[in-house]
Amino acid sequence: MAAWRAATSLAFSDGIPRRAFMVALIVGTILNLINQGDALLAGGPVNWWKIALTFAVPYCVSTHGAVMARRGDLT
Repeated sequence: MAAWRAATSLAFSDGIPRRAFMVALIVGTILNLINQGDALLAGGPVNWWKIALTFAVPYCVSTHGAVMARRGDLT
């Protein structure tokens, strides 16, 4: 349980959320244009769940990587 608290504390400290947000914004935009670009540009129907998840996944991956690096778990 203490490990989860430490990881959560790290995930919300020292600029990690801001950096993860920037990564999600850039990567999520590129991936959404690749995956749903035709629908977005043509005004067709889009799957909003896919758009949200396409931004959420890079945010989570970036946060996880930063927390593991701060803890020294990356080898």
